[in-house]
This record gives sequence, C-alpha cells and structure tokens, in this order.
Amino acid sequence: MPKDVSLDEVDARWSALCAANPKYFDGTMLQVLGTSRNGHGGVQIHVQECSYRFYAVQRAEGDWPGLDCGVRPLGVKGIASRDGKVLVGKRSARVAYYPNLWEFVPGGGLEPGVEPATQVCRELLEEARLEATTPAIAVALLYDPVAFTWEIVHRLQLAESATPELGWEYDEFMFCEASKMPEPLAPVARAMLALV
Repeated sequence: MPKDVSLDEVDARWSALCAANPKYFDGTMLQVLGTSRNGHGGVQIHVQECSYRFYAVQRAEGDWPGLDCGVRPLGVKGIASRDGKVLVGKRSARVAYYPNLWEFVPGGGLEPGVEPATQVCRELLEEARLEATTPAIAVALLYDPVAFTWEIVHRLQLAESATPELGWEYDEFMFCEASKMPEPLAPVARAMLALV
C-alpha cells in the first residue's frame, strides 16, 4: 500500500461505502503484482490475495476522490455468443463501475483457488442465469484503467435458445452484432470489440 494512504483512511472510506451500498462485502480477492509474456504466445500473471476493501476504496464517488491503494484485481470477462451475435447488458445504476453503460456479459472478480474458465462460467450463471455449451476459452488479457482491473477475456458459446434473465447487476440484455453495439458503451467493452 502506498505510504500516503493510512489504514484509518481505508476503514473510514470502507464504512461510508458499506453504508451507501449494502451489497459491498469484504471478501478475499486476487490482486495482480505483475504480468509477463511466457515466450509461448501466452502470459504469466503474478498474483497475491488481498482484502476487497483495499480495492473498493479506490473508486472516486461524488466529492470523494478515492484512495489509490495500488490494488489491481484480477477479473474475468466473457464474450458470450449465440447465432453469431454477442450478449451485452446495460449495467444497473447500483453497480460500482460503469453504471448505466453497456458491456459484454459476463464479468467479475476471480476468486482465489478458482480457475478463470470456471469463474467466467459461474459469472454467466449468476448474472444472466445462462450456461455455456462449450468450455470457456481464454483469448486475451487486458487492463481496464477505469476499474483498475486486469481481465482475462474468454469466449463462450451459448445455446440457440439461450434467453438471459435479469438480476440486480443489469437492467437490460440483448444479443447484437459486434458492428451494432448499443450506446453508451463501457470503455472496457470498446476495448474488447477487437476480440469478437
């Protein structure tokens, strides 16, 4: 943690966040310490466990500029396809990052001890009540400077009859062609378009 950020500041900000949004919880997550190419067309990701609160307090909100604790979590994102179209969702106003913007579904933090391909499938089930018909395939690693996260991007295939169900994270879902994405589009989704 940077020297100019104190634990008292983190705790005060965390308490304020929890009071404003009861969905916050202080679980264990993985933070990225560094990445490097492995010489075989892939990448090595160096991680360690960290408390979620140190990530959550980094987000600016209202008059609060956020506390940069140097935490960059590892997450997963999916490009889920059905009949040549991709699943996108309009984020709820209640979410921490990208409220009211469209993004690819699913996405979420990688839990310690869980394989990325397993986690992206769990997120698909949690966020849209859908299951992939084939194993998730990792296709890229990208950095999201808005959410301060590293994301392992996967391709997922859905059944032709797949119909997503809304939960609390999204207000709307749609299947669309990559050339006809809805607006406003989250910056991370725009970065992922080249992978479709």
